[in-house]
Amino acid sequence: MIGYYVHHQGNGHLHRARSIAAHCPLPVTGLSSLPPPDDWPGPWVRLPRDDDGDRTAFGDVTAGGRLHWAPVLHAGLRGRMARIAEWIAATTPALLVSDVSVEVALLARLLGTPTAVVAMRGERTDPPHRTAYDLAELLLAPWPSTLPEPGWPQHWRAKTVHTGAFSRFDGRSPSPSPSHEPTDGPRLRQVLLLMGSGGRDISTTEVAAARAASPGWRWRTLGGPDGRWSTDPWPALCEADVVITHAGQNALAECAAARRPAVVVPQERPFGEQAATGRALARGRLAVVAARWPQAHAWPSLLEQARVHGGERWSQWAPGDGAARAARALADVAYRGRAR
Repeated sequence: MIGYYVHHQGNGHLHRARSIAAHCPLPVTGLSSLPPPDDWPGPWVRLPRDDDGDRTAFGDVTAGGRLHWAPVLHAGLRGRMARIAEWIAATTPALLVSDVSVEVALLARLLGTPTAVVAMRGERTDPPHRTAYDLAELLLAPWPSTLPEPGWPQHWRAKTVHTGAFSRFDGRSPSPSPSHEPTDGPRLRQVLLLMGSGGRDISTTEVAAARAASPGWRWRTLGGPDGRWSTDPWPALCEADVVITHAGQNALAECAAARRPAVVVPQERPFGEQAATGRALARGRLAVVAARWPQAHAWPSLLEQARVHGGERWSQWAPGDGAARAARALADVAYRGRAR
């Protein structure tokens, strides 16, 4: 049995967990504040939230800089950790995967359970991250080994499995984008803007200005306050001539699976995660990367630059078997622990 902790912020952690669990040869129990997805293949332990209530009463949530999130005297946190401990005591899992919580990884290891941590790009040398990465049996890096994260110590690199990016769309065949030919004018190219749900740095005014400055391009938005949400954005991805996306791991993996040309605009995230991902994409010449949302007048040339660049180099980022690689790596660690 493997436990998989799924963080509730955004959708990327859940999509990643679903992809891995579908390939894992061992039973996988999900542990999360999120409800279980319909296609989850095993048990699911619903956890209390640890972030509700009056945040001014949370006290020092970092415990003097040693943790990331441990609000003082918070009933939800107490119940959450107790529920995980109860599950570990009842099932004796061979491994617990943390995606991603320093505190959950630490709790599991204190209870004698080996841990795997899903690694994140960015500055992870603060004491909490160092603790979680140091104590893990395995670090899963959902990016290619050819574009490693700079500055990692050797003992982290030695236990890292680079899977490449992966998503729920791996295995689907990208279809060529349609022509979008109007009957009485020149060809209209299509832009898909992916906003996501893990946080937003772009205003509707900025999007409207970019759209107005890009004649010949038809804009469509998924997510965010100005766009509709889609449970399956694959058709929209395949129809796009260019995708504009933030640099979250899941959004990039889905764009890469569709092999679409992209303009990537990293958003501000803790520890500089998306900025670091943007730098990696630029090093690999995988997409057009803008450090911040460009001025409206810059969009026509950026879109054309991305279109000409194409999307075939995404195969270096997302080879298509990353979830299977991750599942095999987790199973190997679990089997090895049981053999001790």
